[in-house]
Amino acid sequence: MKKNVNSVDKFVRIVLALILAALIITGTISGTAGIILGILAVVFLATGVISFCPIYKVLGISTLNEKPKSA
Repeated sequence: MKKNVNSVDKFVRIVLALILAALIITGTISGTAGIILGILAVVFLATGVISFCPIYKVLGISTLNEKPKSA
């Protein structure tokens, strides 16, 4: 599994996950929306921690600034 998420993208994903978790824990968001956003928060946290996004892989996207390989 090759990393495809850079540090800024990683930071944004983790912060969004924490914000969503806080909203769910405080009861600001509940019910079906809370469940869906809770799942989304887990996905954001996981992809942020492992620096790999399966959707980016499928779409051929990478936010990493890879240096060209020299011969």
